[in-house]
Amino acid sequence: MTVASPQSSPPPAVGAHTRAAAGEWGARLAVAVEAIFVPLAGIAVSFALFGVFVALAGANVLDVYYQMYRGAFGSWFSFQNTLLRAAPLTLTALCTALPAQLGLVIIGGEGALVLGALASVVAAHALDGFNPWVVLVAMGGAACLVGGAWIGLQGGLRTLRGVNETISSLLLNYIAIGIFKHLVEGPMRDPASLNKPSTRPIGEANALGSIPGMDVHWGLAYGVAACFAAYVLMRRTTFGFAAKIIGGNVRAALLSGLDVHRIVIVTCTVAGAAAGLAGMAEVAAVHGTANASLIVGYGYAGVLVAFLARQHPLGIVPVSILLGGIGASGGLLQRTEHLPDATVNVLEGILFTVILASETLRGRLHFLSPRPVQNAPLPAAVETSRAA
Repeated sequence: MTVASPQSSPPPAVGAHTRAAAGEWGARLAVAVEAIFVPLAGIAVSFALFGVFVALAGANVLDVYYQMYRGAFGSWFSFQNTLLRAAPLTLTALCTALPAQLGLVIIGGEGALVLGALASVVAAHALDGFNPWVVLVAMGGAACLVGGAWIGLQGGLRTLRGVNETISSLLLNYIAIGIFKHLVEGPMRDPASLNKPSTRPIGEANALGSIPGMDVHWGLAYGVAACFAAYVLMRRTTFGFAAKIIGGNVRAALLSGLDVHRIVIVTCTVAGAAAGLAGMAEVAAVHGTANASLIVGYGYAGVLVAFLARQHPLGIVPVSILLGGIGASGGLLQRTEHLPDATVNVLEGILFTVILASETLRGRLHFLSPRPVQNAPLPAAVETSRAA
């Protein structure tokens, strides 16, 4: 009986290594597919529930969806309006997404935004008469400094004193808004603002211009650049790797010798700086002054954006455009479907609830998981040669 040479089949070790590599690649692909499928399914379910709501309100569901599309993306004007609303969301979403890498749930973007806006106005008034570029840089620096300090405080309370960051950030939002209103309606109020208390204007020379070829201010570019920088920081640096370890297991991070307190405070400070910069952009490009119009919920909407994007910095950009489009369509729904302008807020609330509920499905969708790779039986010739 002729026995086949062992060289006629690949070495068992090589085959096992190939199967292991294929299994690892399949697992990564399943995680990526799940990360995309679950939010998209959550959005689809949310729109279906929203359809039930508008149907009960007496509106035609398909017409509502069509008008929402028109108001958000139906024309170049509508799309630019969507981008205008998306600009601050890209920055306030980072205020939640960055601390989330550490396992923290911070919802203090609204407070950081209004205080950053106020700080930028103070900087503009202090440098009145200087070169506009100098003034804009100072406004951005002051906004980032104050916003970063505000969220950094919340991170410090968590890591140094054990204060729950979600509760503290929510309560500090009210404190920040109270400080903002006190200063705008009191010491910093412009005597010329009679019906609507405001600070003195920063001046047209210090206004933030538009992106060439678009009627959208540079705040959108700031947001996109900040998201990309956050991605590099958290996914391509040792600092980001350390933050990921802390988010996975704080005790293991401490045993590894990581300075947990410093990393938490620095991350929260960077997150707050992004929200503060959003406030500066709104002042310099939209309002020209600090007033109550800045308190429109961009900070809270940023929380929804961050969760929809599953805390991924690059995912924040398309999700911000989606949420900006939903917000931009509210006025058109009011005019054409006779629905309240706040109808879109109902959709945002449904989205937030469904996305939070969908997080419980992470890792449980077995049809997205790759089948375990089993070791194939060796050919009979190889078994015979081993026995020989």
